[in-house]
Amino acid sequence: MSLDMTAHPGRPGPDELVPSRYALKVGDIDVLVVSDGVLTLPGAMLGHNVDPAIRAAWLNEQFLPPDVLEWALNVVVVRNGDRTILVDAGLGADPDLHLPRAGKLIQRLEEAGIDLSSVTDVVLTHMHMDHVGGLLVDGVRERLRKDLRVHVAAAEVKFWAAPDFSRVSMPPGFPDALRSAANRFLNEYQSQLRPFGEEYEVAPGVVVRRTGGHTPGHSVVRLASGGDRLTFAGDAVFAVGFEHPDWYNGFEHDPEEATRVRVRLLRELAAAREPLVATHLPFPSVCHVAVAGDVFRCVPAVWEY
Repeated sequence: MSLDMTAHPGRPGPDELVPSRYALKVGDIDVLVVSDGVLTLPGAMLGHNVDPAIRAAWLNEQFLPPDVLEWALNVVVVRNGDRTILVDAGLGADPDLHLPRAGKLIQRLEEAGIDLSSVTDVVLTHMHMDHVGGLLVDGVRERLRKDLRVHVAAAEVKFWAAPDFSRVSMPPGFPDALRSAANRFLNEYQSQLRPFGEEYEVAPGVVVRRTGGHTPGHSVVRLASGGDRLTFAGDAVFAVGFEHPDWYNGFEHDPEEATRVRVRLLRELAAAREPLVATHLPFPSVCHVAVAGDVFRCVPAVWEY
């Protein structure tokens, strides 16, 4: 099955109430947004530098509970010519963190008819466990191509040799789990890593660019074909980051720089009227960015049926 055959998102699997994949085209490039599931985290994660009452008020305005945050977890598959590129790999399996609603990527790729052996490249926006964990699931590495290329910023690889968690605000257990997943990933995929400096063209029209901020090597992926454009922003943008780009996310290793990156990226996308997909925006997360002064707004795209 090609990506073209998955272009009708209203066909969930037999055990799902809602779709878990959404296909669109960027010029001649096929794009599939795949839901890896949902992460349930403390509400404080979305803005640990603000008054809890202000944060609770924002959550209330969004019809969300004040103490629990449901984070979508999105992955993107890009197909251009003979290249099939997986952008991030989801959570995988980490039962110690009690996140049973995520880690669905491998199952959902199979349901979409995408054979792991067809993946020629993996691009990692960064090496947090919810972006590399799917590649650590038992049996996955054996099903991937021997000549698979894994593209990640050199600064990211360097960071995880001795990661700094002094500026984060994570729930207990997460720093150790993140460190463990990154170390295991580097050990298992060392020979297939293709580190880049600031920017690298993975395939025609598929460019990965380091932004830093969230992690030192955090990167975004920009697609361009014909007159069409699309940016996968990874963890540079969260739902609250449109209205409150200065709120610190608990997983940001350099919150001030992450804020600068977020504002700069949102202004670029608003000026170019370029659509956006991000890891933790509600599935399928395709939206445009509107701006009024210092406040941004996510305008969901109309689904293409």
